[in-house]
Amino acid sequence: MEKRIIKAIIAERQREISNIQLVKRPIYFEEQANYVLAGIRRAGKSYQMYQDIQNLIESGKATIEDCLYINFEDERISSISSSELGLLLECYAEMYDNRTPLIYLDEIQNIDGWEKFARRLADSKYRVFITGSNAKMLSRDIATTLGGRFIIREVFPFSFREFLTYHKIDIKKNWEYDPELRLQVIRQFDTYFHFGGFAETFPLTDKREWINSLYLKILLGDIIARNEIRNGSAIRLLAKKLAESVMQPTTQTRLLNIIKSSGSNIGRNTLADYLNYMNDVYLTFNVPNFTDSVAERFSSCKRYYYDNGLLNNFLFDAETKLLENIVAINLIERYRKGEEYGVFFYNKGIEVDFYIPDEEIAIQVSYSIDDPLTREREIKALWKIAEVFSIRKAFIITRDEETTISESGSDIEVLPVWKWLLKE
Repeated sequence: MEKRIIKAIIAERQREISNIQLVKRPIYFEEQANYVLAGIRRAGKSYQMYQDIQNLIESGKATIEDCLYINFEDERISSISSSELGLLLECYAEMYDNRTPLIYLDEIQNIDGWEKFARRLADSKYRVFITGSNAKMLSRDIATTLGGRFIIREVFPFSFREFLTYHKIDIKKNWEYDPELRLQVIRQFDTYFHFGGFAETFPLTDKREWINSLYLKILLGDIIARNEIRNGSAIRLLAKKLAESVMQPTTQTRLLNIIKSSGSNIGRNTLADYLNYMNDVYLTFNVPNFTDSVAERFSSCKRYYYDNGLLNNFLFDAETKLLENIVAINLIERYRKGEEYGVFFYNKGIEVDFYIPDEEIAIQVSYSIDDPLTREREIKALWKIAEVFSIRKAFIITRDEETTISESGSDIEVLPVWKWLLKE
């Protein structure tokens, strides 16, 4: 790897980061800590690093020359090997007279063996930020290799609150009692509900085209090319069928039969690999059944998409699926911790859409409970789970309905999804 190329990249990125206009997100980084930021492509991992750099510059704690930023998806450096990563420090030292840099390494998962380099940087007392679009970066194996020197944090696309901030809508205390503000929130939610939280889509007229382009990048580049998959049609069909099956527990046997019925002859192990690949790149995630054994929790679970825009890319008349999907995203962002599931559904005699045992929360998702039979079914499931577990809070999340259902001294809070998403 030629040093002149590395030096040109360092200088170029310093100029660009200084001039980037950010929509700042409510994030906080410890000044002495190192971080691994993992999440789906275009969720804003790089922008969180830019935000940290700009904050340090604005506060006078650093200058742009103190920052060594490299994006490993830059084709000029994509061929670098782990044994050459030390050149980054050498080049920076030659450019800035042995100054100690703040180090930002973007999409480093593309380099085999990056973990040991990151550990060495941390051991040498550098402050280091790392990003990656692979869920394996959250694994215990990575955490062990990094030796506890890094805080590992998931990054999601914009929340609804952040989406409103982008559109200059301030959610102040008691906002729901302001008729004009409430109407603005409801109007903006329709776009967020259907097209999700990728900030780059917010100013676009044709949001679906951008989302489809992102999906193809993830599918063709991160899944098919990286894993050398020959049967691309099978994994395309699998992605579509998972979207159509949102809300329903799906077994690997059922999915295998669907794929085979289309004429694609893949085995059970190949199917399991495909599902893992989709999770690894943050396209999909699992919510297991709380009553299953640990060994069974991956084989029969609910599967959701990491963003409503991606899910909507596959579907027509998708309202009910989008509703449950957006609730699932919000719950895993709040309650999942690394490899620990944190969020489950419950299916043993009754089915409850979401159960968060550590918080003693049970949630049903229903587009509307206006129909008496639907209302009775959703309420009954929540009362039944409360007979099995201690339930501190019970919710029915709807598209637009709001009320409180009281019985035997317990309450079920019925909330429209746009209001629930804004609860602290």
